Amino acid sequence: MAFLTRIKCIGLVALVASGLSIALPAAAIDLDQARTQGVVGERSDGLVGAVDASASSEVRSLVETVNAARMQEYKSIAQKNGTPLDAVQTVAGEKQLQRARQNKWYVMDASGRWSKP
Repeated sequence: MAFLTRIKCIGLVALVASGLSIALPAAAIDLDQARTQGVVGERSDGLVGAVDASASSEVRSLVETVNAARMQEYKSIAQKNGTPLDAVQTVAGEKQLQRARQNKWYVMDASGRWSKP
């Protein structure tokens, strides 16, 4: 049963994750630009983070906006599928990290360090 729930989550999260950067409000810097510039990276929990602790307020604001939108979607997916939120975040995180590695964006490892493939 858990396996089937995980499969459902993977499909739904893939759809959500692909649309999140499009659905965000216009800003001076968008998520794709921030990842490409190396100022924002992907985390294993399906959220993003500022690569540099002293990131600008613009980058911090972008991170907060992206994470709020992602969490809203993850909660919705979890509720619709009767799946724990952390399971949805884990599946989303796996997908986002895979995408980040393919695109050579920063990823956060289990110890909290940023690295670029």
